[in-house]
Amino acid sequence: MFGIPGDGRYGVRPIYVEDMARLMVDTAAQEQNSVIDAVGPETFTFEELVRLIAARVGKAARIVRMPTFMAYFGTYLTGLFMRDVVLTWEEYKGLMSDLLAPQGSSTGETRLTQWLSENRERIGRRYASEVARHYTIPA
Repeated sequence: MFGIPGDGRYGVRPIYVEDMARLMVDTAAQEQNSVIDAVGPETFTFEELVRLIAARVGKAARIVRMPTFMAYFGTYLTGLFMRDVVLTWEEYKGLMSDLLAPQGSSTGETRLTQWLSENRERIGRRYASEVARHYTIPA
């Protein structure tokens, strides 16, 4: 079961981490200031993205649409249990405001659909804590 805040029709243009790193290095070498959208070549609605990932890893995803605050509260509780921050309220607002799917050309080259096909055996095998990457968490 996967809870989706709102109607799930807001857009997402995922960018591959190595494409993002290349973009950052290239941008740092520029002398002028600029604003660049870091986006991949594919656009999905959030619901399409969830269904795509589930299909590529061979899992059924029962989609449950819920009010945004309920979805946030669920991820907040999950974060407390996991001793992590899953998504912040600001990230929810940005996601649902289509901030992750700006118009314009792609700054990344790697297609998520291709990457998922090539890496499906490794996806979701272990939990990656954002907090643990940055801080030592006492046992």
